[in-house]
Amino acid sequence: MRRYTLLIIFCLCCIELSLAGQPAEQKLWPNGTPLQTDRQVVDPYYLFYPAAPANNTGAAVVIFPGGGYIGVTMDHEGTRLAEWLNTIGVSGIVVNYRRGVDCQHPIPLMDAQRAIRTVRYHAAEWGINPERIGVMGFSAGGHLAASSGVHYDAGNSTAADPIERMNSRPDFMILVYPVITMMDEFTHAGSKNNLLGENPAPDLVTYMSLEMQITAETPPTFLILSNADTGVPAENSVGFYLGLRKAGIPAEMHIFAPGKHGFDMGLGDPVLSIWPELCKNWLAWQGLLK
Repeated sequence: MRRYTLLIIFCLCCIELSLAGQPAEQKLWPNGTPLQTDRQVVDPYYLFYPAAPANNTGAAVVIFPGGGYIGVTMDHEGTRLAEWLNTIGVSGIVVNYRRGVDCQHPIPLMDAQRAIRTVRYHAAEWGINPERIGVMGFSAGGHLAASSGVHYDAGNSTAADPIERMNSRPDFMILVYPVITMMDEFTHAGSKNNLLGENPAPDLVTYMSLEMQITAETPPTFLILSNADTGVPAENSVGFYLGLRKAGIPAEMHIFAPGKHGFDMGLGDPVLSIWPELCKNWLAWQGLLK
């Protein structure tokens, strides 16, 4: 009996230690979520993974996992990336944003902007440089990240909520096999339908086709994709890169030959697994890792 009691105590201690290592969920809208309905599948929240003080660069990345605007892959396209960012001195903020039923545009973008504003508001407290806050997104999360980079505002200076006074523009973007366009030829149909509905107005389709919304103020961008991706065609990223190039925005793009859609960090693959190192080099080139 004593042996089994000790085993139970040991297991409980392991569970407590495991939970202690995970950041607590923090509500994006602690004072009330705008446009909230009873049918929404998630009350949006974020997980904050701070860089260790010893190697903190002051940079931070707000991460939007993919899931076709119907779900989110919080582990492989979220927490795993935040933990990797910590190893290079960058804080990671993983966002579980609203999507799906009753959460079409502009609700996901509102949550994305709110997440960026939140990090900027807490920058001094969290050891973050407010001019080094980027976004990272995968698949539909890449569309959301890129949306925040082309559709942003300077904040509402008269807002009662101080977070809403913050600028929502990211300083850089990391887009991994992102959905970019809403045009039928190359879009991901599921993401488009879940975000815009089955019969969106043409002007809304254009507005959310992000390759058409690039300006001289769009943030520098790093793009990763594969030629073998049949879920989100390469034309999404290629079109965005060409738009960035035309606008004179610093951009880097890597197209791997292999890689099915959703390869996240490419762990265990000798080709795909090098992209985080390429991303690290790009961040260093941007001066973000000093």
